[in-house]
Amino acid sequence: MASKQLPQPTSPGSDGDERKRKRKLSNRESARRSRIRKQQHLDELIAQEQKLIDDNKKLREMTESTTQLYLNVESNNNVLRAQLAELTDRLRSLNSVLQIASEVNGFAVDIPDIPDTLLEPWQLPCPVQPIPASADMFQY
Repeated sequence: MASKQLPQPTSPGSDGDERKRKRKLSNRESARRSRIRKQQHLDELIAQEQKLIDDNKKLREMTESTTQLYLNVESNNNVLRAQLAELTDRLRSLNSVLQIASEVNGFAVDIPDIPDTLLEPWQLPCPVQPIPASADMFQY
């Protein structure tokens, strides 16, 4: 006949094995949670990196756009300066013709002086000084 084994009282050695097994299980669970936290942190860093890359791209595009606008304004200013110089020369020529005509005919013609700001546009009350910059200066 088969005899049933009665549960044996726990020996001090088997109690230690049980604690060891529980500690291993606890350590595994702790390591698993640690790996999950580490992965979450890595995912957050990757998302942050992508956001910074996108922000950097937008800033570069804005810088390039602003640089292009600056170049367009500078070009227009150069055209206007050339037109100013041409018109100033014409005004001087017309003033000299009026001066000669008034001397020849004896008529008194009031010839206004050319304003200094037209002769020296770089000395305007609010000088505009360009700030040299390039789109490459923000690259690293």
